[in-house]
Amino acid sequence: AALHCAAAAVARYGLGRRPSRATGRPSVADTWRTNVRLWSAGPRRTVFLALWVPNGLIVGCESLYVPYAPRHAGLLFACGAFGMLAGDMVTGRWIPERWRQRLCVPLCLLLAVPYLLFALRPALPLAVAAVVLATAGYASSLPLQERLLSLTPDELGGHALGLHSSGMLTMQGVGAALAGGVAQWTSPATAMAVLAAASVAVTLALAPGLRLRMTDPHLRSDSHLSRSPS
Repeated sequence: AALHCAAAAVARYGLGRRPSRATGRPSVADTWRTNVRLWSAGPRRTVFLALWVPNGLIVGCESLYVPYAPRHAGLLFACGAFGMLAGDMVTGRWIPERWRQRLCVPLCLLLAVPYLLFALRPALPLAVAAVVLATAGYASSLPLQERLLSLTPDELGGHALGLHSSGMLTMQGVGAALAGGVAQWTSPATAMAVLAAASVAVTLALAPGLRLRMTDPHLRSDSHLSRSPS
């Protein structure tokens, strides 16, 4: 709670004002038209899916910490938060941008592969290690967001990030619901492994599109992107 208050103070007093990129109040129809425009380009669509689906499925794994280890779920959540912080710090601060772009697929795989161990119902120390390692993979969102903005016209950058956030939260809810459904019929450990395997499969399916290189990585022309393979 104290950290949230500190973040609110920094947001209020530490950020400079910037002029609005658009005037007027957009309608729902305008929002949907822009969503369709953002979704219409294959490379952007691949990045959106990479930001939403592997992440959402692993949040489903996390939603099962309590039934998996009722007495130690708090420890798993805390270790997950630590892994996420460490992954974001290392990736965002110390890895050059040219290398970050090569880490999109490996980090998405890192997010899921450690959870495959839960099929063996590991003891608490191994489970904690797997959680810390896996949650470091959430840093994949950093290079993926950079790629999304590099593929988006400047005037639509904020809208693209808003669509990413909405889709990510939606898929996290879907992932938790799927996890609960699978756990109901099997077990929490099995459900975590199943969702992790699904996340790996989605990442591998999206990997060819994420490895595509455009002649100009900063080209944001929708007419060019719509002709590119997804």
